[in-house]
Order: sequence, then structure tokens, then C-alpha cells
Amino acid sequence: MSTTAAQTLAGQRVSTAGVVFFTASAATPLTVCAAIVTTGLAATGTLGLPLAFVIIAAVLAVFSVGYVAMARQVPNAGAFYTYVSLGLGRPAGVSASWIALLSYNVLQIGLYGAIGPSLAPLLNKWFGLDLPWWVIAIVAWVVVAVLGVRRIRNSARVLLVLLAAEVALVLLYTIANLANPAEGGPTLSGLALGDLLGSGLGPLLGLAVLGFVGFEQSAVFSEQASPGAVRRATIICIGGLCALYTLSSWSTIQAAGPDNVVAAAQASPAGVLFSLAEQNLGAWAAEAGQILLVTSVLAALISFHATCARYTFALGRDQVLPAALGRTTPRTGQPGAASLTQSALALLVIIAYAIGGWDPLTEMFYIAGTAGALGVLMLLAATAFATVRFLRDNDEDTSTVHKVAPPIAAIAVTAILVLVVANYALLLGVPETSPLRWGIPIAFAVVALGGVGYGLLLRRTRPQVYDAIGRGAGRVPVGAR
Repeated sequence: MSTTAAQTLAGQRVSTAGVVFFTASAATPLTVCAAIVTTGLAATGTLGLPLAFVIIAAVLAVFSVGYVAMARQVPNAGAFYTYVSLGLGRPAGVSASWIALLSYNVLQIGLYGAIGPSLAPLLNKWFGLDLPWWVIAIVAWVVVAVLGVRRIRNSARVLLVLLAAEVALVLLYTIANLANPAEGGPTLSGLALGDLLGSGLGPLLGLAVLGFVGFEQSAVFSEQASPGAVRRATIICIGGLCALYTLSSWSTIQAAGPDNVVAAAQASPAGVLFSLAEQNLGAWAAEAGQILLVTSVLAALISFHATCARYTFALGRDQVLPAALGRTTPRTGQPGAASLTQSALALLVIIAYAIGGWDPLTEMFYIAGTAGALGVLMLLAATAFATVRFLRDNDEDTSTVHKVAPPIAAIAVTAILVLVVANYALLLGVPETSPLRWGIPIAFAVVALGGVGYGLLLRRTRPQVYDAIGRGAGRVPVGAR
């Protein structure tokens, strides 16, 4: 099965900076600092999240050794799907593709449930407009859909502006917090090992993982960026997010006071960061944060849309999905059909939620985001094991780090996955008896098994398609089974 120019993404068009903008924007740094940090404080009653961010970043850095090595040898927009196919076999790869499509679409579409409720109060305050959330969501949808079919550099430029603004504001908040500590001055509270150990360990590590979801998207752009750009972007993203989250969360604890911050978070989970900003810098700083919270969500929508489109394109090119989805637009070299398909799906969900009258913030954004993060963590675990086998059989770099890092990463990521599933009710914010507590993990397990079954069906009924799974435009001759 040959690969035509129409099945090849425009090559070498995304710089290191461009990949960083896409990956870091997907992590929504301001949203993490404003919501996940205070949610962790309120839900667990412990102060260990700053240290949890450091631990998760260390695990992901070890994971990225094998991940980036595979991206260098196998540049493919399918990323997780490709790597699992080549490392653990084609049926497992199809399973990973189903999980990836579900996870990233859930993450991307769920964000539409946050942008409306976040912007509506500001529009009412400024202009007296009382718009329903879904009107704002559809306006955001138009922006994302248009950028999705334009040249990728257009999206990168938008993300540059949005990401730079939110990172600058978080840094300003952090400096202001540390310049105005609570009585007694700065302490090590939040960074001490004792703040992390105990019953809060699992939930805190799970919440910390949520903050980094998006870093793995660097490999999705490996067909449109150099291997060096992918490697550098991955390192910058993990290191930069770790520094930003750790300093921001620690400074929040110091400014509110280690003895008072948990109570403040429980009283107003979404308001602590902005309340401190108003106290330390003035009302303008709090309002600027609320504005940039909206643009942070918009940036993540653009980034996740690009990832969804590229996964769909890769599966269409390999004919695991309809072949029409695996073609690019000649003028832009971008996955036009896949992008429009993802946009159509998102619009249908927005309309369904609007008609159903469901709460967009809790039932669309929060639950979808937590569910999608679980799926990404499952993919990280599977990919970690896939890199162990692939690099053992194919890596020309025989350095010790390439031998040791992938097995350590596989064990560490799997352990975190177990902790997340064990504490999933707390992460979702539901009782242990809620159907969602086990319903979401079971749903992912069913999807995973369905993907394996479909892969086996392809092996029996469409052997030519089966043989090409995971090999993409390059048709890499490796021993997937």
C-alpha cells in the first residue's frame, strides 16, 4: 500500500517553539494553578502538591527518554497508536488508537463546557450581556474550526500570544505571593516530604498528573518538526511546567498561610489564587486572571483540536478509519478532512448539551477532563512498555540511559495509574458509591478490549491493512506483530 503526497503532512514546518506552544497550551497552566492546585488543597487537606508536581515531572522526564527516542526513529502523527503498534503488536496498537481518540476528543470537547461559564460573567459585567454558555462555546468553536484547517503556523502564532500572557501572569502572581507571605514568613510547607506521604499521596499524584496532560503531544508533530525540535520541546515543556506549577502552588501556600490555606481552598476552591492577586496587586490583577483563564481554555481547545485531527488522520492513512480521513489539504498540507470531522463532532456535543440543559462546567468540563486524563495515563503506561521492547530490538544507541530509563518509566507510570484508579472518586469529586467511580475506568477497559478485537478482525479479514498498521507514511520496516 503506497503513500501519496496527499497522505503526507507538510514536513519541517513546526519549530521547537511551535511544538512547545502546542504542548504547553494543552496543559492550560493558568487553569492548573487556579483550579487544580486549590482543588487538591481542598479535597485532600494536605499541602504536598508542590512536591507532587516535582515527582510527576521526574517520572515523565524518565518516560520521555524512550518516548523521544521512538519519535526520532518513527516520526508519525499517530504517536501513541504508532508506538504501541510497533512495540506491543498491531492489535494493541489499534486498542491504543481507540483510547487515544476517545481521550483526546473528550478532553477537547469538554473544554467547551468551561469557556462559556468562564466568559459569561465578564461579558455581563462589562457590557450587560446575559449570554447562555453555549453561544460563547459556539463562537469559540468557530475560531478553533477555522484555525484547524489553516496553515499550522497560524495556530502556533495564536498560541504564542495566549500562552505567553498566561505564563507571565502566573509568574507575576507567584512573585507577589512570595513578596507578601503570611505571618511568620516563607517556610518549606508544601515541599517537605511529610506533606506528601500518607493518605493524600494517591490523590495528590493523580492531580499532579492532570497538570501535565498535553506534554506528550510533542510526538504528534514529529512528521512536521525535526527530531531535535520534538526532543527539545518535550524537555522544555516538562521542565517549564514543573517549575511553574511548583513555584505557583508553593507561593499560594506561603501567601495564604500553611495553617489557613486549606480552609480558604475549601471555602472557595476557584477563588484563592485570584483573591490573593487582588490582595497583593489590586483588583486589576484578579480581573486580568479571569480574562486569561478564558484565553487559557481557548488555547487548549486549539491545541487539543490539532492533536485529535492528527490522530484521526494517521488512522485514516492506515485505513483503520475511513481512508478519506487520511488525506491532507493540498494548499496547506494539513489534515483537513480529519479536522472538519473533529469540529463536527464537537458541535454536535455542544448542541446536545444545550438542548439537554446539562451543567456544562461539572457534567461537561470537569468530568470529561478527568476522564480524558485517565485515558492519557493509560496510554502513557502502554507506551512505556512498548518503548522497552522497541528500543531493545531497534535502537542503535546502546547508551545505558536508553537501556535503563524505559523499564523504570514503565514501572513508575503503571504505579501512578494504579494510584489514580484507586482514588478516582476523589479526583472526580463524587462519592465512592457513584456509578462514575468505576463506570469511567470500566468504559475505557471495554474500549481497549474492543480495539484489540478489531485489530484481530483486521488481521483475518484485511491483512493488507493490518500489515500497514502503525507504519504511516514512512512504512517503517519493524517487527510489529
